[in-house]
Amino acid sequence: MAAAMAASRRFRDLPLWRLTAPTHLGLNLSLRPMSSSAQDEASRAAPSEAPHHNYESLRVTAAQRHILHVQLNRPEKRNAMNKAFWSEMVECFNKIAQDADCRAVVISGAGKMFTAGIDLVDMASDLLQPQGDDVARISWYLRSLIARYQETFSVIEKCPKPVIAAIHGGCIGGGVDLITACDIRYCAQDAFFQVKEVDVGLAADVGTLQRLPRVIGNQSLVNELAFTARKMMADEALSSGLVSRIFPDKEVMLDAAFNLAAEISSKSPVAVQGTKINLLYSRDHSVAEGLNYMTSWNMSMLQTQDIVKSVQAAMEKKEPKSVTFSKL
Repeated sequence: MAAAMAASRRFRDLPLWRLTAPTHLGLNLSLRPMSSSAQDEASRAAPSEAPHHNYESLRVTAAQRHILHVQLNRPEKRNAMNKAFWSEMVECFNKIAQDADCRAVVISGAGKMFTAGIDLVDMASDLLQPQGDDVARISWYLRSLIARYQETFSVIEKCPKPVIAAIHGGCIGGGVDLITACDIRYCAQDAFFQVKEVDVGLAADVGTLQRLPRVIGNQSLVNELAFTARKMMADEALSSGLVSRIFPDKEVMLDAAFNLAAEISSKSPVAVQGTKINLLYSRDHSVAEGLNYMTSWNMSMLQTQDIVKSVQAAMEKKEPKSVTFSKL
C-alpha cells in the first residue's frame, strides 16, 4: 500500500511530457499486442535447446520468449536422481539466475513420471561407503555431502525467477524436496506424492521436512505423510494446498504451465523478481521484519522506469502485455 501511494504521488507530480514523449522513456509506441493467431503460432514453435545448458540428467530448452523449460531427463530410469543430477541442478539454476533474458521457468519430468527420487544404485557408494578414517572424519564428510545435496533444491528457491513445477505420475522422495522449493505447483490427475525416505531407513534431509509444513500449513498431515510414506493422490494434494491446480493429463498441464509462465514473463521483471524475494524473506521473518525489508527494497525499486511504462500504458488504454520491459 505504501509503495502504491508513493507511486501514485510520483505520477501526479510528473510533468506531462514525462507521460507523453516516448523518446524520453525509451518506449516504442508502435508496439501492438500479438494477434491470437500470432500467439498460437509462437506457442506451437518447436522449443530450441538453451545455449550453455548441456547436462547428463537435465534437458533445458527455450520454450517461449523469456521462458526456460527444465526437464528431468532420465526417462528410462524414471528420472531417478543420480550423482550428476545433484551438481547439474545447481549449475543449471545458478546460470538461470544470471540469465537476464529468462523471466520464468517450468520444470517437469520426461517420460511416464516426474521422478522416482534418489537413484540408490548410483548413489550407493557415497551414502553407504562414506570417506573417512574414523567416526569424526566420516561425519564431517557426510555433513558436507548432505549440505551439497540440500543446495540442489535450495538453488531453485534462491533463483529470483519464478519456478513452476509441472508434475505428472509419481513424485517420490527427492521429488517432494524439489517441488516444495518451487514457487507454483501444477499437477496432472495421475500424479501422486510420496515422502518415501522412512521406507529406506532415513529421515528426509534435503528440504521436505522444512518446506512442506510451510507449503500446506497442516502439521498433522505432514507428520502422517512423513511417518508412513503413504501416497498422496492429486485430489488430496489440491485440497491440502500442495498444488494449486489439477489437469486431466500431462499435455494439458504443460500447456497451462507455459501459459502461466508467459503471463508472468509479460510483467515487469523488477516487480516479479522483487515480489519473489520479498515473499521468501517474509516467510522466514516476522511481519515487522518483512515490512522493514520491504521498505529498504522499494526505496530503490520504486525508481524503476517499469512503473512509468506500465502507468503510461494504462493511461493510453493499452494492454499491459504491450509494454516492453528491459532485461534484468
